[in-house]
Amino acid sequence: MKDFVQTMPILINQFDDDKLLKSFLTIKIPEEYQKEIFANLSAFGQRVIEDISLMAKDAEENPPQLIQFDCWGNRIDDIKTSRGWKDLHRVSAEEEIVRIGYDKNFAQYSRMIQFSKLYLFHPSSAFYSCPLAMTDGAAKLIELYGNEQLKLKAFLHLTSNDPEKFWTSAQWMTEKSGGSDVSATETVARKIDGKWKLFGTKWFCSAITAHMALALARTEDEAGQTIAGSKGLSLFYIELRKDTGELNHFEIIRLKEKLGTNALPTAEIKLNGTDAELIGIEGEGVKLISSMFNITRLYNAVTAIGAFRRVLTLAKDYSGKRKAFKKLINQHPLNIRILAKAQVDFHACFHLTFLISEIIGSEEVFTKDNSLNLNQEELSKILRLLTPIVKLYTAKKVVIWTSELLEVFAGVGYIENSGISRLYRDNQVFSIWEGTTNVLSLDLLRALRKDNSFSIFKKMIFQKLELIKTSVLRAEVKKVFMAIEEVERIFEQKMKADESELEGISRDLAFSIGNITAATGMLEHAAHENSSKNAITVVKIFSERNLCQIETFDQEKLESFQDVIA
Repeated sequence: MKDFVQTMPILINQFDDDKLLKSFLTIKIPEEYQKEIFANLSAFGQRVIEDISLMAKDAEENPPQLIQFDCWGNRIDDIKTSRGWKDLHRVSAEEEIVRIGYDKNFAQYSRMIQFSKLYLFHPSSAFYSCPLAMTDGAAKLIELYGNEQLKLKAFLHLTSNDPEKFWTSAQWMTEKSGGSDVSATETVARKIDGKWKLFGTKWFCSAITAHMALALARTEDEAGQTIAGSKGLSLFYIELRKDTGELNHFEIIRLKEKLGTNALPTAEIKLNGTDAELIGIEGEGVKLISSMFNITRLYNAVTAIGAFRRVLTLAKDYSGKRKAFKKLINQHPLNIRILAKAQVDFHACFHLTFLISEIIGSEEVFTKDNSLNLNQEELSKILRLLTPIVKLYTAKKVVIWTSELLEVFAGVGYIENSGISRLYRDNQVFSIWEGTTNVLSLDLLRALRKDNSFSIFKKMIFQKLELIKTSVLRAEVKKVFMAIEEVERIFEQKMKADESELEGISRDLAFSIGNITAATGMLEHAAHENSSKNAITVVKIFSERNLCQIETFDQEKLESFQDVIA
């Protein structure tokens, strides 16, 4: 009997091997920047499969530990993390993964370059990308709303490229009462001797080893009663440790036992008069955190497509090595079909995500002749519309395709030390963090109602499509035009109906807008003279599906669904 031996999949330079990313950046980035950017990304693409990958391996194999007491019985609540985790912090600073988005050395393309680097980093980062997301979100919020003291201290630390000065941030929002519904926040902020102190429990705090945190808390009125609802919530800045090194008046109750992301230290904490500083105006906490969510949700999307590409790359490589039924599995029609469909969905997710990176870059470094031909207010509104969509769309796709592509590896993919099963567990988190699919679908409705943003979205899509003159793509362009008209018709119809009907289609609406945006990005790319034949084939296959995926939903359908689950 022969020993069981299979050839494992391997990775090569993750930038040089990524034809889509290289082609996209070649088209989008001005030639004056390309030499420097491509050299940096190529060097980084090699690092992520060499020393950075080894750091992540060490972090995964040596998860964080909570030591609550020292040998004398003193409560210390110390989190021990691996050497690999600490090294990933150093690399994040040195490689300027956050800083690139703020130094603006590449003008409006800085975010695009930053997210290209994050996209390469995440699959080899043991989810160090999570604290980086919150760090970038905190930097953005402080840049917009922080006082001069916070800008001169916290902001400079958060955007530093010096590992000794670089800070990461946490965000303390989730409580026992629930996650996305922040109006149920019970943490109280009291002013004692002229200083804010926080009291309460935060149930899910990722990156508990961060240097600072942003937290929502409920203030009190003159009678000492907490102010109810979202209007009572304010945003606070917290440094996790005092100058002495002691924790800032909070206890770590426990580290969370999670399905995945086990290298990432996530804790439940109790605030016992934690020293805090108010950011912005009292009672405007929910309003302020929206700027942070634009960043963290986009990080979620970028890291999701990075994870998507990693599992797809491994599956394609393995398919060219593994034999079954006397031929390589990438020669079997069923497997060819699966890999091709995954590749098409990956392209859709990539173009959707990087279009948003183009929008946020143009909004932050605004010029009247921006590539999107929108004014700054329109850019802000379209960003508010598409951010929840890009997050939910990419998250769902990576979860579905990780599960599907695990089957390519068969039993080996189910074995723990293959690394594939870890990807399966880890990637489930993308649809949970930063708002579940349903929560984000409702967020989309709020954006559509508040900003009249669908008309701006339609304007942007039409402008892009009208520039595509390639005859070979004429049918696909027409399908996108038809899809957006159909989505608009259904949306306007439901706006006049009962609220439950509009809510009932919100998820379908989100995915339909996602399809349209992705298809537009794919068409724009495929129509460029520097694109490959592959780009045309991909968008043709993608456009075969119904881009408008809104199912019929009315009061009668709602009642029938209620009967089903009764």
